[in-house]
Amino acid sequence: MRTVLTVATAILLAGVGTAAAAGSAGKAGAVLNDPAGAQKATATLTQTQGGIRLVVDGKGLPAGVHGVHLHTVGQCTAPDFASAGGHWNPTHKMHGKDNPMGQHMGDLPNMTVGSDGTGHLDALVPDARLSGGDTPLLDADGAAVVIHATADDYKTDPSGNSGGRIACGVIAVR
Repeated sequence: MRTVLTVATAILLAGVGTAAAAGSAGKAGAVLNDPAGAQKATATLTQTQGGIRLVVDGKGLPAGVHGVHLHTVGQCTAPDFASAGGHWNPTHKMHGKDNPMGQHMGDLPNMTVGSDGTGHLDALVPDARLSGGDTPLLDADGAAVVIHATADDYKTDPSGNSGGRIACGVIAVR
């Protein structure tokens, strides 16, 4: 009887471990800070069948329209956050949804921030993978979410003419 219980326990624990690992590979997040280190937003990334769903909730941001992008390196060194590298572009496209040459996978819709400093973005990055596959977002050097000072024009290569980087967060698996 003890052997049966031990085997059943081992199977149960193996299943729990697999579920936990699968869950952690399916979700990631970031806390975005400004150059002074103040928190300005949170981002949640969820692997879905259709791609990566990204939800950004900002507060204390300047009112207006801001470009938001996934960047190639998981580093956010102030004051300019240049350490985050360029936009995530594993398919070697041009910038912006309005560019006839296609768009980077890291190109996202703009986020509108109200006069109260809050903004919300809920976007899907089609066919993207957090991990695994040929072009994972979370590769050896990680990735970051960046909020820019101005709106992305959706066409100017390579950055959408979206101004400086005002908040940055390193993406981590949850």
